[in-house]
Amino acid sequence: MRPISLPPSDASERIAPLAKLPVFWNLSGKRVVLAGGSDGAAWKAELLIACGATVDLYCPCEDVGDSMAALVEKDGVTHHPHPWHCGVFARAALALADCETEDEARAFFCAARAAGVPVNVIDKPAYCQFQFGSIVNRSPVIVSISTDGAAPILGQAIRRRIETLLPPALKQWAALAQALRGTVNARLAPGPERRRFWERFVDRSLSTNAAPGAGDAATLLAETDRLVEAPSIGSVTLVGAGPGDAELLTLKAMRALQAADVILFDDLVSSEVLELARREAKRFLVGKRGGRESCKQDDINDMMVRFAKDGKRVVRLKSGDPMIFGRAGEEIERLEAEGIPVEVVPGITAASAMAASLKTSLTHRNHAQQVRFVTGHSRHGVLPATLDWASLAAPGQTSIFYMGGRTASAITAELCARGMPADTPVAVLSAVSRARERRWTGRLDALPAAIGEIGVDEPVLIGIGAVFAAAARAGHRDVTPSQAADNPPPRAARHGAR
Repeated sequence: MRPISLPPSDASERIAPLAKLPVFWNLSGKRVVLAGGSDGAAWKAELLIACGATVDLYCPCEDVGDSMAALVEKDGVTHHPHPWHCGVFARAALALADCETEDEARAFFCAARAAGVPVNVIDKPAYCQFQFGSIVNRSPVIVSISTDGAAPILGQAIRRRIETLLPPALKQWAALAQALRGTVNARLAPGPERRRFWERFVDRSLSTNAAPGAGDAATLLAETDRLVEAPSIGSVTLVGAGPGDAELLTLKAMRALQAADVILFDDLVSSEVLELARREAKRFLVGKRGGRESCKQDDINDMMVRFAKDGKRVVRLKSGDPMIFGRAGEEIERLEAEGIPVEVVPGITAASAMAASLKTSLTHRNHAQQVRFVTGHSRHGVLPATLDWASLAAPGQTSIFYMGGRTASAITAELCARGMPADTPVAVLSAVSRARERRWTGRLDALPAAIGEIGVDEPVLIGIGAVFAAAARAGHRDVTPSQAADNPPPRAARHGAR
């Protein structure tokens, strides 16, 4: 089967309309006029000082609040103990004010504009030529977020999310990049060699929470010699995409997706996860689907090797965790035999998402002393012949069957034949963690009928054990045992989750 290439959408090649032009302005050594001594004005003064500006504060002494008074004692703020006037704007780079009344705001705005100075009146958008966004500070890396005043709380929430994605030590890595740039440019010609160096620098800086050490500069510069002398070889990262909900991705998985040149993704990887990938990355669907034509594992291995030997950073994106029922062992073995660097980024497996969705501890100490993850089908589409059913039917454990939708009747028969009680609690989840998630809970002897109710067009996970008793009592589309014979589970395209 030929893999499907998904190029970036046409929309990514154009700039959509912008509410404001984001500009980063150098204020080092520049004069800024600030009127007002409130806490809001003090916060703006603190930002300006951090940018290296000199702040002339115009405010009567009795109007200077505690926060502003603390700043006045520092270098960078000169206090003029009287109100502003039209003559204060000369040679100013910016003008800011905190005005109580509309008339005062209008007067300050008009005076600053007449003097040709960009102006901002705090919390009065009608009198602002520029705005301050929420800031993520890893200077010299700076991220500013604006909602154009529509939803400041949203801007703050976005900032918090970005804060979690950018390692705190990125500040030191960016400073090291500034220090190395001249030397790197002298050693490497513009083009592929120089780009590869900085890509590797970025990979290193975004994959650690540690600041660069004393020997990192020399180690990185030694890389320039190797890039000139040796042909480039890429790498492969096996990334767990989780059960579907993009918010369940790990930070390391996000970084891998953002750094990828090529992404080979499974059929069960959600579109929401793919949306978080680097837009320039080439994407290939290499999914293996039950009951349909599939991309062969050998073909997937060949693709990873070919792209990596072309110097690409390849992400093999697998649903759930790549090391659980994902054939990662075969892929790692082939890559290592070819001398290709390979890394594994674990993901949240579907069983963990199932437990969270049902608010059920899989190892509740009153019910289970062990948990087992069991494959519900072999390469031939039936139950594996090597499963120890007597052991699986024993009490005191929780069993989670992956990819067991089409074999649910056989699972029930095998467990009951080994003495598992017919009323053993069971939970079935389809499309776990996704918006279209469906649940069923009930008895073991109703499991085949439950699969008929839920269907197997989506990934199905089956949990069996006493830990699901509370969920079963809550009742989710319960099917009575008498319905089982009349509702055999249908064949389906997708039958599993990892």
